[in-house]
Amino acid sequence: MTAGTAQITQRADDGDRKPAAATRVSGHGPDLAGRLRTTHEERPRLSFDLDVEVCVVGAGLAGLTVAREAALLGMSVAVIESRQVGWNAAGHNFGAVMPGFPVDVTDLITRIGFEDARELWGLAQDGADYVRSTVTDHAMAGVALSEGALEVSSVDSGDQLISRLQMLGEDFGTEVEGWQVDRVRGVLRTPRYFHAVHYPKAFQIDGRHYIHGLAALAEQAGARIFEETPAIGIDPAGIRKRIATPAARVRAAHIVLCGGVHLGAPLRRLADTLLPVWRYAALSAPLGPRLAEVIAFAGAVADSDGLAQYRVVDGDRLLWCSGAGTLPIAPARFAHRAQREIATLYPALGTVEIADVFGGVVGLTVHGMPQIGAMRRGVWVASGFGHQGLNTSAMAGQLIARGIADGDDRWRLFSPFELVWAGGTGGRVVGQAIFSLSRGRAALAGALARHRERSLQRARQDEIRNAAVKRPRRPAAPTPPAVAAAASPKKITDIDPEQLPAAPNDRPSGPLA
Repeated sequence: MTAGTAQITQRADDGDRKPAAATRVSGHGPDLAGRLRTTHEERPRLSFDLDVEVCVVGAGLAGLTVAREAALLGMSVAVIESRQVGWNAAGHNFGAVMPGFPVDVTDLITRIGFEDARELWGLAQDGADYVRSTVTDHAMAGVALSEGALEVSSVDSGDQLISRLQMLGEDFGTEVEGWQVDRVRGVLRTPRYFHAVHYPKAFQIDGRHYIHGLAALAEQAGARIFEETPAIGIDPAGIRKRIATPAARVRAAHIVLCGGVHLGAPLRRLADTLLPVWRYAALSAPLGPRLAEVIAFAGAVADSDGLAQYRVVDGDRLLWCSGAGTLPIAPARFAHRAQREIATLYPALGTVEIADVFGGVVGLTVHGMPQIGAMRRGVWVASGFGHQGLNTSAMAGQLIARGIADGDDRWRLFSPFELVWAGGTGGRVVGQAIFSLSRGRAALAGALARHRERSLQRARQDEIRNAAVKRPRRPAAPTPPAVAAAASPKKITDIDPEQLPAAPNDRPSGPLA
């Protein structure tokens, strides 16, 4: 793609046009911006009929994990992708690998109970461990793994922080650490942050290189990947399911649907259970040493309200992600918004030039949890990972592959999270309103918290000044008489006239008079 702004669109099988990922590329050397433009091996279209045990629809993170794991377990696997590997959000993401799920752990407990919530949390951690081991064990090139993540609070919520730390650390076995205000502001030079939860085992990767590395590993395991091969018809009946593509047909004992919001006409009802959410990221031009002076934390930073997520990449660049929405925006517009947000949070950085903008569409479920499991005999689904898809898609891929090969039924833990219609066009409008309202509330809460902090600081300063004014004076120490006499001025009436010096016109008496 050349420099400038481009809007990518996808033609659905029913003739609709769907906006997909927006990308702006301007070129700044062989770093992340260069990696975003890196071309990868093109794979063939499916042009002949094929008979396999597992057919995966969609070559995203979940689909490629299913393909790799199923092939490693000895099954024949074919992956069909309507475009190219990693063309959308799976290959254009922020790259943070966090524990857990997009929903708050307390909400998870409320819905399914403590024990099941803890087991699900453990599965999500297994997914994060899978990503790490896949990167490190195979020395995946270009992935640029970095460690640690901070979840910062824009309000002063110390009590909530302690409760969250206790639950995550003691009940859910997550390695976490609480940071007080001074420590947070010591590495993030902004008065807008208060407390933070530090996740030392969280990490970040280059998502584009990861997904292409994952595709290569799936092929090494024996899976076959076909690009530019959309599924235009699916017949799930019988022992052998049938998938029609433009030039060929696939027969499979198991179909795994991993296309999310891009499944198209054959599975419109399933796609409509997801709310399409656009997420964008902006990459700054090199900022030099001033960036390290303002942001001294090497990992990812995310505010607890979901307003912003960012990290330092390539030594002196800022990768900035913020503001999901159900409606697409022009990349140039997001670039200007990112500049404003960075200037508001870190005015010491000055004007930050945006070099690249990239993004994609993710599918968000009504309940916020992924869709994982068997829809019917031999038909599986793995989608709806929202904005936390790296660990959860890896978890889903493992669960489904083992469910097919070994009868592992741990995927049933996701049964309480049903396939719920997301509301269509009306759902998108409502979703956009909710996103906007949430951002407004979070911004207001942060402003009020900073106002309270300034008021408390002024009150403390007033107390110190008032205490100094009201402090009683110590009685003076007694002065020795000789010192007092020397220091005290005498009145004229206290002086002996004989001690007065002679006036100039006075004549002394005696022989010389």
